[in-house]
Amino acid sequence: MERFATSCLLRSLALLVGALTVSGLATAGTQYVVTNDDSAFPFLTGVSFYTVGSNGLPVFQQQVQTGQFGIGGGYFGMNRVAVLNSSDQQCVYASEAANADVVGIAVNTLTVGGKASGSGTDGGASNGIGLAMNSNYLYASFSDSNTIGTFAVQAGCSLAFLNDTSVAGLHGGIINGMAVHGTMLIASYTDGSIESFNISGGTPVPNGDEQSSTATVTSQEATYANSIDITSDGHYAIFGDTSTGLNVEISDISSGKLTKTKVYTSTASISSSNLMLSPDETMLYVINTQGATVTALFFDKSTGKLSKGCTSPPLSGLSTNWSYLTGMAPINQTGNGGGVYVGEFSSVSGIATVTLSSSGQKCTLQEAAGSPVSDPNSPGLLSIGAYPPRSF
Repeated sequence: MERFATSCLLRSLALLVGALTVSGLATAGTQYVVTNDDSAFPFLTGVSFYTVGSNGLPVFQQQVQTGQFGIGGGYFGMNRVAVLNSSDQQCVYASEAANADVVGIAVNTLTVGGKASGSGTDGGASNGIGLAMNSNYLYASFSDSNTIGTFAVQAGCSLAFLNDTSVAGLHGGIINGMAVHGTMLIASYTDGSIESFNISGGTPVPNGDEQSSTATVTSQEATYANSIDITSDGHYAIFGDTSTGLNVEISDISSGKLTKTKVYTSTASISSSNLMLSPDETMLYVINTQGATVTALFFDKSTGKLSKGCTSPPLSGLSTNWSYLTGMAPINQTGNGGGVYVGEFSSVSGIATVTLSSSGQKCTLQEAAGSPVSDPNSPGLLSIGAYPPRSF
């Protein structure tokens, strides 16, 4: 079973040169789809900004080069983009895995505002650096050193490194996905372990609840928790699993600690490594990363229960144009989101637009006409985000 995506193809120099644009003024009121392009040496990496066209498809505006290099691959569950929309600044942060640093971009000018590295031993060149944040701190999961770096958010979209927290799965697993809500940070590991931390003081402090997820135990380690989302009230943590089917696990965290996960399973699709709640929390979007479809499940945020929703037809271009479906961002920031933008991992990656229609307990997912659009600057797109971000 694939645990990560890798890219071994380099784009041509002509494609890179043709894609470069100079930085320009923008507006913090503009809706953007953003990508961590994760370009590997010798091509400088950056963040691509897309506006949304009248047909709902992303429209490429420019790439903001961030000055270092990515790796063109890594773990699915790591979100390499974090978006801040506070009262005093609007920023997009992206990790540069080959150089073990995080860069901040000011949305209103589309220029680099600052950059920070972790400690001298932090590294993520093998499988990436994931990001999660609140208005005061950004957390970076360094996969090579198995550390969570804590950075203080500074003016001008800059960061200041504070310290590291060493972590590991119960069986030596590497840190994978992360999510932050209130005073809690939750992490998953590549051996199927999950763990929560108290971040009331900024630096993550273990809550003493590290455990193997239920699906990992019952599948005899054939399934493991990957990406993570947390409900707006902090009652439930939701894990998307890498597996041979669709596996979603839910833990009640209202006590301030993880509890044993309950598992929702389906054979309608392959894997569920990336997931995201809709803005109103009525739908859970699941990217079937090793298949070619997107699933939407109905979610009851008062009980934490999932029920059958709908699965899209196969998205166009599997094997011929792309290898994996990856991260996602909501189309709209209200209601059920109206569907999702989905990354397509390839030597020249793309962004698919998958729209949702729903009525009662029935729904339909469909790839939009004209989808996908190319992300010409990315040789291995794994993480995308939205500005403005979801409200929780």
